[in-house]
Amino acid sequence: MGESREAARRAALEAGAFVRERFNAGRAGKIRAKGERDFVTEVDTASEAMIKERLAASFPSIGFLAEESAEAPKTDAFWIIDPLDGTTNFIHGYPSIGVSIALMERRRLAVACVYDPLRDELFEAEAGRGATLNGAPISVSGARSLDASLLGTGFPFGAPQHIEAYLRVFADLFAVCRDIRRAGAAVLDLSHVAAGRLDGFWELHLKPWDMAAGALIVREAGGRVGDFFGGDGFLESGNIVAAAPGIYGAIVEATRRHFTPESVAGLSTRFLA
Repeated sequence: MGESREAARRAALEAGAFVRERFNAGRAGKIRAKGERDFVTEVDTASEAMIKERLAASFPSIGFLAEESAEAPKTDAFWIIDPLDGTTNFIHGYPSIGVSIALMERRRLAVACVYDPLRDELFEAEAGRGATLNGAPISVSGARSLDASLLGTGFPFGAPQHIEAYLRVFADLFAVCRDIRRAGAAVLDLSHVAAGRLDGFWELHLKPWDMAAGALIVREAGGRVGDFFGGDGFLESGNIVAAAPGIYGAIVEATRRHFTPESVAGLSTRFLA
């Protein structure tokens, strides 16, 4: 195992243990609204500080792109961190939360780690080395058609101007798939695609820390990942489709039918564009 992967693992497990303790105790601490239906708690900021301290101690020259202290990275290599994905779930005691860490080197995802502290599940990947869950290899499902597929998604609360187009995609896919789930933590949704629990996932208006680690894990598990138009710019555009190869094209067909690159251009992240 590479040193960077081991460092990410240690940081995710340590922060996850802290998040789990606070979740079980029902202690979110002070809650602040960052935007419409977008919140940050004392646990988010403390978890992020913990992760950054751990990683900086091992790799002082590697920068950071982290949710609660987000700014464009100034180094070729940087960690992409979501210290607590599913903050609204955390606040309400809904058990779907995750800690996500990815390493990007020269605009290429190299290492990924997603930890589900409530189920004690650690999803990991390293470019070219496959994906694992608690150390055992995982792969995406063998789904070949939507009618036998379970899909995941996320609602675009942060982009209400796109709700009608999103609902048209939802309706198209709901009409032909087995069922759809919405659990509220994209880092776990992507990891569940990698493990074959979900056959596919789509969402818009995400940030790099919501997608980076999960995207590499899906790819290393044999899945396909792209934006709403089948391109590779999901980290920059903020929209993503991740799925088993047999149904990836069908989901992209639905997103492409109701969105255009121009219609979602305003959602692009300023961090990696």
